[in-house]
Amino acid sequence: MKPIDFTPDEVNKRLVQEYTEIAKLAGGLAHEIKNPLSTIRLNMELLEEDLDDLDETPQQRRAIKKVDIVKKECLRLEELLNEFLDFTRAHHLDMTAADTNKELREILEFLRPKAKESNVEIIEFFSADLPTIRIDKRYFHRAIVNLILNAIQAMPEGGELMIRTRLCGNEVAIDFVDTGCGMDTETLQKIFEPFYSTKRRGSGLGLPTVRKIIEGHGGRIAIQSELGQGTQFTLTFPSLRRIPADSIS
Repeated sequence: MKPIDFTPDEVNKRLVQEYTEIAKLAGGLAHEIKNPLSTIRLNMELLEEDLDDLDETPQQRRAIKKVDIVKKECLRLEELLNEFLDFTRAHHLDMTAADTNKELREILEFLRPKAKESNVEIIEFFSADLPTIRIDKRYFHRAIVNLILNAIQAMPEGGELMIRTRLCGNEVAIDFVDTGCGMDTETLQKIFEPFYSTKRRGSGLGLPTVRKIIEGHGGRIAIQSELGQGTQFTLTFPSLRRIPADSIS
Protein backbone atom coordinates (compact mmCIF):
# COMPACT_ATOMS: atom_id res chain seq x y z
CA MET A 1 0.00 0.00 0.00
CA LYS A 2 1.35 3.37 -0.99
CA PRO A 3 1.88 5.70 2.03
CA ILE A 4 -0.17 8.88 2.15
CA ASP A 5 1.89 12.04 1.87
CA PHE A 6 0.49 15.17 3.51
CA THR A 7 1.45 18.68 2.49
CA PRO A 8 2.87 21.00 5.20
CA ASP A 9 -0.43 22.91 5.24
CA GLU A 10 -2.38 19.69 5.75
CA VAL A 11 -0.05 18.62 8.56
CA ASN A 12 -0.41 21.99 10.27
CA LYS A 13 -4.19 21.84 9.92
CA ARG A 14 -4.30 18.38 11.48
CA LEU A 15 -2.04 19.48 14.35
CA VAL A 16 -4.27 22.50 15.03
CA GLN A 17 -7.36 20.27 15.02
CA GLU A 18 -5.72 17.80 17.39
CA TYR A 19 -4.56 20.58 19.70
CA THR A 20 -8.05 22.12 19.71
CA GLU A 21 -9.62 18.78 20.56
CA ILE A 22 -7.13 18.12 23.37
CA ALA A 23 -7.63 21.64 24.78
CA LYS A 24 -11.42 21.14 24.66
CA LEU A 25 -11.18 17.81 26.48
CA ALA A 26 -8.78 19.21 29.08
CA GLY A 27 -11.03 22.21 29.67
CA GLY A 28 -14.05 19.92 30.08
CA LEU A 29 -12.15 17.72 32.52
CA ALA A 30 -11.05 20.73 34.57
CA HIS A 31 -14.65 21.95 34.73
CA GLU A 32 -15.88 18.54 35.88
CA ILE A 33 -13.22 18.35 38.60
CA LYS A 34 -14.29 21.74 40.03
CA ASN A 35 -17.71 20.50 41.14
CA PRO A 36 -16.66 17.60 43.42
CA LEU A 37 -13.72 19.69 44.65
CA SER A 38 -16.11 22.42 45.77
CA THR A 39 -18.21 19.76 47.53
CA ILE A 40 -15.15 18.46 49.38
CA ARG A 41 -14.19 21.98 50.52
CA LEU A 42 -17.77 22.74 51.66
CA ASN A 43 -17.91 19.53 53.70
CA MET A 44 -14.53 20.33 55.26
CA GLU A 45 -15.94 23.68 56.38
CA LEU A 46 -19.00 21.97 57.89
CA LEU A 47 -16.79 19.41 59.61
CA GLU A 48 -14.66 22.22 61.02
CA GLU A 49 -17.77 23.86 62.47
CA ASP A 50 -18.80 20.57 64.10
CA LEU A 51 -15.34 20.16 65.63
CA ASP A 52 -15.43 23.71 66.98
CA ASP A 53 -18.57 22.81 68.95
CA LEU A 54 -16.79 19.98 70.81
CA ASP A 55 -14.73 20.27 73.98
CA GLU A 56 -11.17 21.12 73.00
CA THR A 57 -8.81 18.17 73.28
CA PRO A 58 -5.41 17.37 71.74
CA GLN A 59 -7.17 14.98 69.35
CA GLN A 60 -9.65 17.70 68.34
CA ARG A 61 -6.84 20.20 67.70
CA ARG A 62 -5.06 17.68 65.47
CA ALA A 63 -8.29 17.00 63.58
CA ILE A 64 -8.97 20.74 63.06
CA LYS A 65 -5.42 21.21 61.77
CA LYS A 66 -5.88 18.39 59.25
CA VAL A 67 -9.24 19.78 58.13
CA ASP A 68 -7.64 23.20 57.64
CA ILE A 69 -4.89 21.67 55.46
CA VAL A 70 -7.49 19.93 53.27
CA LYS A 71 -9.47 23.19 52.95
CA LYS A 72 -6.38 25.14 51.87
CA GLU A 73 -5.37 22.51 49.33
CA CYS A 74 -8.90 22.48 47.91
CA LEU A 75 -8.77 26.26 47.51
CA ARG A 76 -5.37 26.02 45.84
CA LEU A 77 -6.66 23.40 43.39
CA GLU A 78 -9.75 25.49 42.64
CA GLU A 79 -7.54 28.51 41.90
CA LEU A 80 -5.34 26.37 39.64
CA LEU A 81 -8.37 25.00 37.78
CA ASN A 82 -9.78 28.52 37.33
CA GLU A 83 -6.45 29.72 35.92
CA PHE A 84 -6.31 26.71 33.60
CA LEU A 85 -9.85 27.37 32.37
CA ASP A 86 -8.91 31.02 31.77
CA PHE A 87 -5.94 29.79 29.74
CA THR A 88 -8.10 27.49 27.58
CA ARG A 89 -10.76 30.19 27.01
CA ALA A 90 -8.46 33.15 26.39
CA HIS A 91 -9.00 33.05 22.61
CA HIS A 92 -12.78 33.63 22.88
CA LEU A 93 -12.80 37.42 22.82
CA ASP A 94 -15.60 39.97 22.52
CA MET A 95 -13.87 42.96 20.94
CA THR A 96 -14.89 46.61 21.16
CA ALA A 97 -13.10 49.91 20.46
CA ALA A 98 -11.31 51.36 23.47
CA ASP A 99 -9.12 54.21 24.65
CA THR A 100 -5.87 52.61 25.87
CA ASN A 101 -5.03 55.35 28.39
CA LYS A 102 -8.54 55.32 29.86
CA GLU A 103 -8.46 51.55 30.34
CA LEU A 104 -5.04 51.68 31.99
CA ARG A 105 -6.07 54.46 34.37
CA GLU A 106 -9.11 52.42 35.38
CA ILE A 107 -6.87 49.45 36.18
CA LEU A 108 -4.34 51.58 38.05
CA GLU A 109 -7.03 53.14 40.22
CA PHE A 110 -7.81 49.63 41.41
CA LEU A 111 -4.17 48.57 41.92
CA ARG A 112 -2.57 51.69 43.42
CA PRO A 113 -3.44 50.72 47.03
CA LYS A 114 -1.68 47.38 46.51
CA ALA A 115 1.36 49.13 45.02
CA LYS A 116 1.46 51.66 47.87
CA GLU A 117 1.23 48.86 50.42
CA SER A 118 4.25 47.24 48.74
CA ASN A 119 6.17 50.55 48.63
CA VAL A 120 6.08 50.58 44.83
CA GLU A 121 5.69 53.92 43.05
CA ILE A 122 3.77 53.76 39.76
CA ILE A 123 4.88 56.37 37.23
CA GLU A 124 2.73 57.13 34.17
CA PHE A 125 3.92 58.42 30.80
CA PHE A 126 0.83 58.28 28.61
CA SER A 127 0.88 59.60 25.07
CA ALA A 128 -1.88 62.18 24.73
CA ASP A 129 -3.02 61.45 21.19
CA LEU A 130 -3.26 57.68 20.68
CA PRO A 131 -5.58 56.04 18.17
CA THR A 132 -8.11 53.57 19.56
CA ILE A 133 -7.55 49.82 19.74
CA ARG A 134 -9.95 46.90 19.83
CA ILE A 135 -10.04 44.91 23.07
CA ASP A 136 -12.05 42.45 25.07
CA LYS A 137 -12.22 44.60 28.21
CA ARG A 138 -12.46 41.67 30.64
CA TYR A 139 -9.47 39.81 29.25
CA PHE A 140 -7.46 42.96 28.53
CA HIS A 141 -7.84 44.04 32.16
CA ARG A 142 -6.93 40.54 33.35
CA ALA A 143 -3.71 40.56 31.32
CA ILE A 144 -2.67 44.05 32.49
CA VAL A 145 -3.46 43.27 36.14
CA ASN A 146 -1.35 40.13 35.91
CA LEU A 147 1.64 42.03 34.54
CA ILE A 148 1.40 44.79 37.15
CA LEU A 149 1.04 42.35 40.05
CA ASN A 150 4.02 40.36 38.75
CA ALA A 151 6.05 43.57 38.64
CA ILE A 152 5.05 44.47 42.21
CA GLN A 153 5.98 40.99 43.42
CA ALA A 154 9.38 41.33 41.72
CA MET A 155 10.10 44.32 44.00
CA PRO A 156 9.74 42.91 47.54
CA GLU A 157 11.75 45.80 48.97
CA GLY A 158 9.82 48.41 46.97
CA GLY A 159 10.79 50.23 43.80
CA GLU A 160 9.36 51.94 40.73
CA LEU A 161 7.06 50.71 37.98
CA MET A 162 6.95 52.92 34.91
CA ILE A 163 3.98 52.43 32.59
CA ARG A 164 4.23 54.17 29.23
CA THR A 165 1.96 54.31 26.20
CA ARG A 166 3.19 55.39 22.78
CA LEU A 167 2.45 55.22 19.09
CA CYS A 168 4.66 52.73 17.28
CA GLY A 169 4.01 52.96 13.55
CA ASN A 170 0.46 51.68 13.04
CA GLU A 171 0.38 50.11 16.47
CA VAL A 172 -0.17 51.23 20.04
CA ALA A 173 2.55 50.11 22.45
CA ILE A 174 2.39 49.77 26.23
CA ASP A 175 5.63 49.43 28.19
CA PHE A 176 5.88 48.13 31.77
CA VAL A 177 9.34 48.81 33.20
CA ASP A 178 10.13 47.78 36.77
CA THR A 179 13.22 48.10 38.96
CA GLY A 180 12.80 44.61 40.36
CA CYS A 181 14.99 41.53 40.64
CA GLY A 182 15.03 40.78 36.90
CA MET A 183 15.44 37.35 35.29
CA ASP A 184 18.33 35.24 34.11
CA THR A 185 18.60 33.83 30.58
CA GLU A 186 17.19 30.41 31.48
CA THR A 187 14.08 31.93 33.06
CA LEU A 188 13.56 34.26 30.09
CA GLN A 189 13.59 31.29 27.72
CA LYS A 190 10.91 29.46 29.71
CA ILE A 191 8.80 32.29 31.08
CA PHE A 192 5.91 31.76 28.63
CA GLU A 193 5.86 27.96 28.94
CA PRO A 194 2.66 26.68 30.60
CA PHE A 195 3.20 25.45 34.18
CA TYR A 196 6.71 26.89 34.43
CA SER A 197 7.01 29.09 37.51
CA THR A 198 9.76 30.57 39.67
CA LYS A 199 7.29 30.93 42.55
CA ARG A 200 7.04 28.13 45.08
CA ARG A 201 3.26 27.79 44.76
CA GLY A 202 2.78 29.48 41.40
CA SER A 203 0.60 27.83 38.77
CA GLY A 204 2.87 28.76 35.88
CA LEU A 205 -0.18 29.83 33.84
CA GLY A 206 -0.18 33.59 34.44
CA LEU A 207 2.22 34.78 31.74
CA PRO A 208 1.24 32.08 29.19
CA THR A 209 -2.36 33.27 29.60
CA VAL A 210 -1.26 36.89 29.21
CA ARG A 211 0.53 36.05 25.96
CA LYS A 212 -2.49 34.11 24.68
CA ILE A 213 -4.77 37.06 25.47
CA ILE A 214 -2.49 39.60 23.77
CA GLU A 215 -2.06 37.43 20.67
CA GLY A 216 -5.84 36.88 20.62
CA HIS A 217 -6.12 40.67 20.26
CA GLY A 218 -3.84 40.50 17.23
CA GLY A 219 -1.02 41.93 19.32
CA ARG A 220 2.43 40.88 20.50
CA ILE A 221 4.26 40.70 23.80
CA ALA A 222 8.02 41.14 24.19
CA ILE A 223 10.25 40.99 27.25
CA GLN A 224 13.68 42.33 28.15
CA SER A 225 15.26 41.58 31.50
CA GLU A 226 18.57 41.40 33.29
CA LEU A 227 19.16 39.77 36.63
CA GLY A 228 19.31 42.42 39.33
CA GLN A 229 18.46 45.23 36.89
CA GLY A 230 14.71 44.93 36.35
CA THR A 231 12.34 43.87 33.59
CA GLN A 232 10.47 45.48 30.71
CA PHE A 233 7.36 44.00 29.10
CA THR A 234 6.13 45.64 25.90
CA LEU A 235 2.67 44.99 24.49
CA THR A 236 1.73 46.13 20.99
CA PHE A 237 -1.80 46.27 19.57
CA PRO A 238 -3.06 47.09 16.07
CA SER A 239 -4.57 50.58 16.03
CA LEU A 240 -7.87 51.56 14.46
CA ARG A 241 -8.69 54.56 12.34
CA ARG A 242 -9.35 57.53 14.55
CA ILE A 243 -12.95 57.87 15.69
CA PRO A 244 -14.61 60.53 17.87
CA ALA A 245 -14.05 59.98 21.60
CA ASP A 246 -17.78 60.16 22.37
CA SER A 247 -18.41 57.10 20.20
CA ILE A 248 -16.16 54.91 22.38
CA SER A 249 -18.14 52.93 24.92
